[in-house]
Amino acid sequence: MERGLLAAGAMNLAISNHAMEPDAVGELIGDLIDRPRERLWRCGAHALGDAELISVVLGTGVRDCPALELAGALVRAVGGISPLSRASPHELAQFNGIGPARGARLSASFELGRRAVEVVQHRRTLNSAGDVYRCVASRLAGVSQELFFVIGVDVRNGVLDVVEVARGGIAHVEVHPREVFRPLVRMAAAGGLLVHNHPSGDPVPSPQDCAMTLRLREVGRLLGIPIVDHVVIGGRSYRSIAEWMGGAF
Repeated sequence: MERGLLAAGAMNLAISNHAMEPDAVGELIGDLIDRPRERLWRCGAHALGDAELISVVLGTGVRDCPALELAGALVRAVGGISPLSRASPHELAQFNGIGPARGARLSASFELGRRAVEVVQHRRTLNSAGDVYRCVASRLAGVSQELFFVIGVDVRNGVLDVVEVARGGIAHVEVHPREVFRPLVRMAAAGGLLVHNHPSGDPVPSPQDCAMTLRLREVGRLLGIPIVDHVVIGGRSYRSIAEWMGGAF
């Protein structure tokens, strides 16, 4: 019985060795090694090295030079990612294997990164109802109907985005909670500010304004996105419902 088991094992080993021909070994290694794009999906962009990120932007390589190899050669040639980010598209296009199209993609990618950093560093902060008024006043100039906005803010009250969520008549606007919180969830806001206008020019909050604010604050509490304030704008004046309601807010 033991000799039979040994013989069977030898047969299996022989079959396995026969199957692992050079081409098959190469395919297996290729499957086991994460390609940059697949690793980005699995682990996130932060897990990739400079050359790997560049290779994703390049998309494809050239003859006898895969994208990752081409990206590595480019980074080494210019002395790192920092000087590469400052290169013009014309300079990038001169590198062997890059050309105008890949050079343009690289240049655009670096410019997007610079703009994203600039937005974060110079993000407008809202610390008062006056700040909220100045943030949206230009959108309300000359408007003869009620508009409702939601402003998403980060943990430091920096503005993430201003979204118009409803447009109504001259004295009323219908607002549904899902339209208010959908953009806040999308922008991963730490909190939200509500804004709407009174075309009459009187910014005094109505009882309906206050009741709606309390309902939306309750939804925000359940979702973990607090409604910080609701500012009513009338002409060139404004009122904070948080201040108007005091302890009832």
